[in-house]
Amino acid sequence: MSSTVDLAKLHIDDFTPHQGAEFEMQTAEGVVPLKLAKVEPVGDSGRPGGAFSLLFTTPKGAWLPQAIYPVRHPALGVIEIFIVPIGPLGGGNGYQAIFT
Repeated sequence: MSSTVDLAKLHIDDFTPHQGAEFEMQTAEGVVPLKLAKVEPVGDSGRPGGAFSLLFTTPKGAWLPQAIYPVRHPALGVIEIFIVPIGPLGGGNGYQAIFT
């Protein structure tokens, strides 16, 4: 069993180099491919390095409900992220995660 990443230790700089990269999100129905479409700062929240937002896209299809999903990336490991559907994005389904 792989351990998950400590969310409090993640910074925007951990994700910026992976913009455009593929991630894998584990759902009850199986693995869904995620593309990291955008990484952007969202202000000062008291979080070291500031708050930031991740926008992901999935292929068009059924929408997933907002929930905490295990997301895997080869360089970052497994991250338990609260992901919210935000509407169509980049030809697919858009989802956002905000770290505050």
